[in-house]
Amino acid sequence: MRAWIHRSFGPFREVLRLEAVPPPLPPAASECCVSLSAAGLNFPDVLAVEGRYQVKPPLPATPGMEGVGRVTEAGPGSRFAVGDRVLVGQTGGVFAEALTTPDACLFRVPEAMTDREAAGFHVTYQTSLMGLVHRARLDPGETLLVHGAGGGVGSAAVQLGKAMGAHVIATASGERRCAVALASGADQVIDRRATDFVAEVKRLTQGRGVDVVYDPIGGEVFDGSLKVLALEGRLLVIGFASGTIPSAPANRLLLKNISVLGFHWGTYRRADPSRVARDHETLCGLYERGLVKPALDERTFGFDKLPLAMEALMTRGASGKVIVSSQ
Repeated sequence: MRAWIHRSFGPFREVLRLEAVPPPLPPAASECCVSLSAAGLNFPDVLAVEGRYQVKPPLPATPGMEGVGRVTEAGPGSRFAVGDRVLVGQTGGVFAEALTTPDACLFRVPEAMTDREAAGFHVTYQTSLMGLVHRARLDPGETLLVHGAGGGVGSAAVQLGKAMGAHVIATASGERRCAVALASGADQVIDRRATDFVAEVKRLTQGRGVDVVYDPIGGEVFDGSLKVLALEGRLLVIGFASGTIPSAPANRLLLKNISVLGFHWGTYRRADPSRVARDHETLCGLYERGLVKPALDERTFGFDKLPLAMEALMTRGASGKVIVSSQ
Protein backbone atom coordinates (compact mmCIF):
# COMPACT_ATOMS: atom_id res chain seq x y z
CA MET A 1 0.00 0.00 0.00
CA ARG A 2 0.98 3.67 -0.13
CA ALA A 3 1.45 6.27 2.57
CA TRP A 4 2.85 9.78 2.84
CA ILE A 5 6.08 9.72 4.86
CA HIS A 6 8.51 12.33 6.18
CA ARG A 7 11.85 11.10 7.49
CA SER A 8 12.94 14.50 8.79
CA PHE A 9 11.21 17.68 9.91
CA GLY A 10 11.03 20.56 7.47
CA PRO A 11 8.89 22.28 4.81
CA PHE A 12 6.28 19.81 3.56
CA ARG A 13 7.19 20.54 -0.08
CA GLU A 14 10.71 19.24 0.63
CA VAL A 15 10.39 16.40 3.15
CA LEU A 16 7.02 14.76 2.41
CA ARG A 17 7.17 11.73 0.08
CA LEU A 18 4.59 9.22 -1.19
CA GLU A 19 6.08 5.78 -0.56
CA ALA A 20 5.18 2.11 -0.83
CA VAL A 21 4.95 0.68 2.69
CA PRO A 22 3.99 -2.69 4.22
CA PRO A 23 0.26 -3.23 4.83
CA PRO A 24 -1.07 -2.55 8.34
CA LEU A 25 -0.59 -5.15 11.03
CA PRO A 26 -3.59 -7.38 11.82
CA PRO A 27 -5.74 -5.82 14.53
CA ALA A 28 -5.23 -6.89 18.12
CA ALA A 29 -7.98 -6.88 20.75
CA SER A 30 -10.30 -3.86 20.45
CA GLU A 31 -8.60 -2.70 17.26
CA CYS A 32 -9.68 -2.48 13.63
CA CYS A 33 -7.99 -2.33 10.26
CA VAL A 34 -9.59 0.40 8.16
CA SER A 35 -9.35 1.05 4.44
CA LEU A 36 -9.49 4.83 4.12
CA SER A 37 -11.51 6.61 1.43
CA ALA A 38 -10.92 10.26 2.35
CA ALA A 39 -9.01 12.42 4.82
CA GLY A 40 -9.39 15.96 6.10
CA LEU A 41 -6.56 18.50 6.29
CA ASN A 42 -5.79 20.67 9.31
CA PHE A 43 -3.11 23.29 10.03
CA PRO A 44 -1.55 21.00 12.66
CA ASP A 45 -0.83 18.45 9.90
CA VAL A 46 1.58 20.90 8.29
CA LEU A 47 3.01 21.97 11.65
CA ALA A 48 3.67 18.31 12.51
CA VAL A 49 5.64 17.79 9.29
CA GLU A 50 7.66 20.94 10.03
CA GLY A 51 8.34 19.88 13.62
CA ARG A 52 6.43 22.88 15.00
CA TYR A 53 3.42 21.07 16.46
CA GLN A 54 3.06 20.66 20.22
CA VAL A 55 3.61 16.90 19.94
CA LYS A 56 6.48 15.75 17.73
CA PRO A 57 5.99 12.28 16.22
CA PRO A 58 8.86 9.78 16.11
CA LEU A 59 10.45 9.61 12.68
CA PRO A 60 9.75 8.37 10.08
CA ALA A 61 6.16 9.54 10.41
CA THR A 62 2.92 9.70 8.46
CA PRO A 63 0.86 12.85 9.17
CA GLY A 64 -2.93 13.16 9.11
CA MET A 65 -5.38 13.42 12.00
CA GLU A 66 -8.81 12.57 10.58
CA GLY A 67 -10.38 10.50 7.86
CA VAL A 68 -13.14 8.09 6.97
CA GLY A 69 -13.21 4.53 5.69
CA ARG A 70 -14.55 1.01 6.16
CA VAL A 71 -13.47 -1.68 8.57
CA THR A 72 -11.77 -4.51 6.70
CA GLU A 73 -10.82 -6.56 9.75
CA ALA A 74 -11.98 -6.30 13.37
CA GLY A 75 -9.95 -7.61 16.30
CA PRO A 76 -11.39 -9.60 19.23
CA GLY A 77 -13.75 -7.54 21.35
CA SER A 78 -14.00 -4.64 18.90
CA ARG A 79 -17.27 -2.74 18.96
CA PHE A 80 -17.11 -2.51 15.15
CA ALA A 81 -17.66 -5.14 12.46
CA VAL A 82 -16.23 -5.72 8.99
CA GLY A 83 -17.94 -3.35 6.56
CA ASP A 84 -18.77 -0.66 9.12
CA ARG A 85 -18.12 2.88 7.93
CA VAL A 86 -16.08 4.71 10.56
CA LEU A 87 -14.53 8.09 11.21
CA VAL A 88 -10.85 7.90 12.24
CA GLY A 89 -9.45 10.50 14.62
CA GLN A 90 -5.91 10.22 15.95
CA THR A 91 -2.69 12.21 16.40
CA GLY A 92 -1.20 11.13 13.05
CA GLY A 93 -0.98 8.35 10.49
CA VAL A 94 -4.15 9.02 8.49
CA PHE A 95 -2.53 10.06 5.20
CA ALA A 96 -2.28 6.41 4.18
CA GLU A 97 -4.43 4.03 2.18
CA ALA A 98 -5.11 1.87 5.24
CA LEU A 99 -4.26 1.68 8.94
CA THR A 100 -4.82 -0.36 12.07
CA THR A 101 -5.97 1.63 15.08
CA PRO A 102 -7.66 1.18 18.50
CA ASP A 103 -11.43 1.38 18.82
CA ALA A 104 -10.91 4.52 20.92
CA CYS A 105 -9.82 6.31 17.73
CA LEU A 106 -12.89 5.20 15.75
CA PHE A 107 -16.32 6.82 15.71
CA ARG A 108 -19.63 6.14 14.01
CA VAL A 109 -20.62 8.06 10.89
CA PRO A 110 -24.23 9.32 10.59
CA GLU A 111 -25.96 7.40 7.81
CA ALA A 112 -26.79 10.49 5.74
CA MET A 113 -23.26 11.92 5.97
CA THR A 114 -21.09 11.66 2.86
CA ASP A 115 -17.51 10.42 3.04
CA ARG A 116 -16.26 13.92 2.21
CA GLU A 117 -18.27 15.39 5.07
CA ALA A 118 -17.18 12.68 7.49
CA ALA A 119 -13.51 13.24 6.58
CA GLY A 120 -13.82 16.81 7.83
CA PHE A 121 -16.12 16.28 10.80
CA HIS A 122 -13.74 15.45 13.61
CA VAL A 123 -10.93 17.88 14.47
CA THR A 124 -12.61 21.19 13.62
CA TYR A 125 -16.00 20.39 15.13
CA GLN A 126 -14.53 18.81 18.26
CA THR A 127 -12.27 21.84 18.67
CA SER A 128 -15.11 24.29 18.23
CA LEU A 129 -17.60 22.47 20.44
CA MET A 130 -15.26 21.89 23.36
CA GLY A 131 -13.72 25.34 23.02
CA LEU A 132 -17.02 27.20 22.99
CA VAL A 133 -18.82 25.06 25.57
CA HIS A 134 -16.14 23.90 28.00
CA ARG A 135 -13.60 26.74 27.86
CA ALA A 136 -15.44 29.90 26.76
CA ARG A 137 -18.77 28.98 28.39
CA LEU A 138 -20.71 30.62 25.56
CA ASP A 139 -24.31 31.30 26.63
CA PRO A 140 -27.46 31.77 24.51
CA GLY A 141 -27.96 35.41 23.61
CA GLU A 142 -24.28 36.30 23.81
CA THR A 143 -22.36 37.72 20.87
CA LEU A 144 -19.61 35.58 19.37
CA LEU A 145 -16.91 36.86 17.02
CA VAL A 146 -15.36 34.11 14.86
CA HIS A 147 -12.18 34.77 12.92
CA GLY A 148 -11.14 32.67 9.93
CA ALA A 149 -14.79 31.80 9.35
CA GLY A 150 -14.20 30.90 5.71
CA GLY A 151 -12.08 27.88 6.64
CA GLY A 152 -12.83 24.53 8.22
CA VAL A 153 -12.42 25.36 11.91
CA GLY A 154 -13.98 28.82 11.65
CA SER A 155 -17.05 27.68 9.72
CA ALA A 156 -17.59 24.93 12.31
CA ALA A 157 -17.42 27.54 15.09
CA VAL A 158 -19.99 29.71 13.30
CA GLN A 159 -22.42 26.80 12.94
CA LEU A 160 -22.01 25.69 16.54
CA GLY A 161 -22.31 29.25 17.83
CA LYS A 162 -25.64 29.60 16.07
CA ALA A 163 -26.77 26.19 17.33
CA MET A 164 -25.96 27.38 20.86
CA GLY A 165 -28.15 30.46 20.44
CA ALA A 166 -25.45 33.10 20.02
CA HIS A 167 -25.42 36.12 17.73
CA VAL A 168 -22.46 35.44 15.45
CA ILE A 169 -20.23 38.00 13.75
CA ALA A 170 -17.69 36.42 11.42
CA THR A 171 -14.53 37.64 9.73
CA ALA A 172 -12.95 36.09 6.65
CA SER A 173 -10.54 37.10 3.90
CA GLY A 174 -11.96 37.67 0.44
CA GLU A 175 -15.34 37.32 -1.21
CA ARG A 176 -15.36 33.52 -1.55
CA ARG A 177 -14.44 32.85 2.06
CA CYS A 178 -16.94 35.45 3.28
CA ALA A 179 -19.60 33.56 1.32
CA VAL A 180 -18.68 30.37 3.22
CA ALA A 181 -19.06 32.19 6.54
CA LEU A 182 -22.44 33.57 5.51
CA ALA A 183 -23.64 30.16 4.31
CA SER A 184 -22.55 28.70 7.66
CA GLY A 185 -25.07 30.95 9.40
CA ALA A 186 -23.18 34.07 10.48
CA ASP A 187 -25.43 37.03 11.24
CA GLN A 188 -22.86 39.50 9.88
CA VAL A 189 -19.67 38.88 7.92
CA ILE A 190 -16.68 41.24 7.74
CA ASP A 191 -14.12 40.98 4.94
CA ARG A 192 -10.82 41.61 6.70
CA ARG A 193 -9.15 42.41 3.39
CA ALA A 194 -11.49 45.34 2.80
CA THR A 195 -12.58 46.51 6.25
CA ASP A 196 -11.05 47.28 9.64
CA PHE A 197 -12.76 44.58 11.68
CA VAL A 198 -12.20 46.44 14.97
CA ALA A 199 -14.11 49.50 13.84
CA GLU A 200 -16.82 47.40 12.18
CA VAL A 201 -17.39 45.18 15.22
CA LYS A 202 -17.70 48.24 17.43
CA ARG A 203 -20.22 49.68 14.98
CA LEU A 204 -22.24 46.45 14.79
CA THR A 205 -22.37 46.16 18.59
CA GLN A 206 -23.06 49.88 19.18
CA GLY A 207 -19.75 50.12 21.01
CA ARG A 208 -20.50 47.35 23.51
CA GLY A 209 -18.19 44.74 22.01
CA VAL A 210 -18.51 40.95 21.91
CA ASP A 211 -18.72 38.41 24.70
CA VAL A 212 -16.52 35.73 23.13
CA VAL A 213 -13.84 35.80 20.43
CA TYR A 214 -12.84 32.57 18.66
CA ASP A 215 -9.34 33.15 17.29
CA PRO A 216 -7.45 30.55 15.23
CA ILE A 217 -5.26 33.24 13.62
CA GLY A 218 -3.27 35.10 16.28
CA GLY A 219 -0.92 37.97 15.42
CA GLU A 220 -2.62 41.28 14.64
CA VAL A 221 -6.05 39.61 14.74
CA PHE A 222 -5.47 38.71 18.40
CA ASP A 223 -4.36 42.27 19.16
CA GLY A 224 -7.46 43.72 17.54
CA SER A 225 -9.72 41.21 19.25
CA LEU A 226 -8.69 42.47 22.69
CA LYS A 227 -10.04 45.86 21.66
CA VAL A 228 -13.53 44.58 20.84
CA LEU A 229 -14.21 42.45 23.91
CA ALA A 230 -17.10 43.53 26.09
CA LEU A 231 -16.85 43.75 29.88
CA GLU A 232 -15.90 40.27 31.17
CA GLY A 233 -15.39 39.06 27.61
CA ARG A 234 -13.42 35.90 26.80
CA LEU A 235 -10.85 35.51 24.03
CA LEU A 236 -10.42 31.86 23.06
CA VAL A 237 -6.96 31.14 21.63
CA ILE A 238 -7.31 28.31 19.09
CA GLY A 239 -4.10 28.66 17.10
CA PHE A 240 -1.71 30.86 15.18
CA ALA A 241 -2.47 30.46 11.48
CA SER A 242 -0.88 33.88 10.90
CA GLY A 243 2.45 32.45 12.00
CA THR A 244 2.79 35.04 14.78
CA ILE A 245 2.27 34.17 18.45
CA PRO A 246 0.96 37.30 20.23
CA SER A 247 1.28 38.51 23.80
CA ALA A 248 -1.57 39.88 25.91
CA PRO A 249 -1.00 43.20 27.72
CA ALA A 250 -2.04 42.54 31.31
CA ASN A 251 -3.28 46.09 31.84
CA ARG A 252 -5.94 45.64 29.15
CA LEU A 253 -7.10 42.40 30.78
CA LEU A 254 -7.34 44.18 34.14
CA LEU A 255 -9.19 47.29 33.00
CA LYS A 256 -12.05 45.42 31.29
CA ASN A 257 -12.03 42.27 33.46
CA ILE A 258 -11.48 40.17 30.35
CA SER A 259 -9.96 36.71 30.02
CA VAL A 260 -7.64 35.11 27.49
CA LEU A 261 -8.27 31.37 27.41
CA GLY A 262 -5.78 28.93 25.98
CA PHE A 263 -7.28 25.88 24.31
CA HIS A 264 -5.57 22.83 22.82
CA TRP A 265 -8.11 20.14 21.99
CA GLY A 266 -5.43 17.46 21.58
CA THR A 267 -4.72 17.67 25.30
CA TYR A 268 -8.26 16.57 26.10
CA ARG A 269 -8.09 13.81 23.51
CA ARG A 270 -5.22 12.28 25.46
CA ALA A 271 -6.39 13.15 28.98
CA ASP A 272 -10.14 12.55 28.68
CA PRO A 273 -11.05 10.41 25.65
CA SER A 274 -14.51 9.72 27.08
CA ARG A 275 -15.32 13.42 26.67
CA VAL A 276 -14.30 13.23 23.01
CA ALA A 277 -16.64 10.24 22.53
CA ARG A 278 -19.53 12.08 24.21
CA ASP A 279 -18.92 15.21 22.16
CA HIS A 280 -18.91 13.14 18.98
CA GLU A 281 -22.39 11.87 19.77
CA THR A 282 -23.51 15.44 20.48
CA LEU A 283 -22.13 16.54 17.12
CA CYS A 284 -23.78 13.63 15.30
CA GLY A 285 -27.09 14.65 16.85
CA LEU A 286 -26.63 18.24 15.68
CA TYR A 287 -25.81 17.00 12.15
CA GLU A 288 -28.85 14.72 12.10
CA ARG A 289 -31.03 17.67 13.13
CA GLY A 290 -29.59 19.79 10.32
CA LEU A 291 -27.89 22.28 12.65
CA VAL A 292 -24.32 21.63 11.47
CA LYS A 293 -22.90 20.53 8.12
CA PRO A 294 -19.21 20.63 7.14
CA ALA A 295 -18.39 23.49 4.77
CA LEU A 296 -16.10 21.86 2.20
CA ASP A 297 -13.79 23.32 -0.39
CA GLU A 298 -15.29 22.51 -3.79
CA ARG A 299 -12.17 20.59 -4.84
CA THR A 300 -11.26 17.06 -3.83
CA PHE A 301 -7.53 16.50 -4.13
CA GLY A 302 -6.35 13.05 -5.17
CA PHE A 303 -4.24 11.05 -2.72
CA ASP A 304 -1.09 11.71 -4.75
CA LYS A 305 -1.79 15.47 -4.65
CA LEU A 306 -1.51 15.93 -0.88
CA PRO A 307 1.21 18.63 -1.16
CA LEU A 308 -1.08 20.66 -3.44
CA ALA A 309 -3.87 20.34 -0.89
CA MET A 310 -1.52 21.52 1.86
CA GLU A 311 -0.51 24.43 -0.36
CA ALA A 312 -4.16 25.42 -0.76
CA LEU A 313 -4.64 25.24 3.00
CA MET A 314 -1.57 27.26 3.94
CA THR A 315 -1.96 29.99 1.30
CA ARG A 316 -5.66 30.56 2.08
CA GLY A 317 -6.49 29.34 -1.42
CA ALA A 318 -9.28 27.13 -0.12
CA SER A 319 -12.82 28.01 0.92
CA GLY A 320 -14.00 25.60 3.59
CA LYS A 321 -12.45 22.33 4.69
CA VAL A 322 -9.84 20.77 2.39
CA ILE A 323 -10.42 17.06 1.68
CA VAL A 324 -8.03 14.53 0.11
CA SER A 325 -9.22 11.29 -1.49
CA SER A 326 -7.41 8.25 -0.11
CA GLN A 327 -8.26 6.06 -3.10
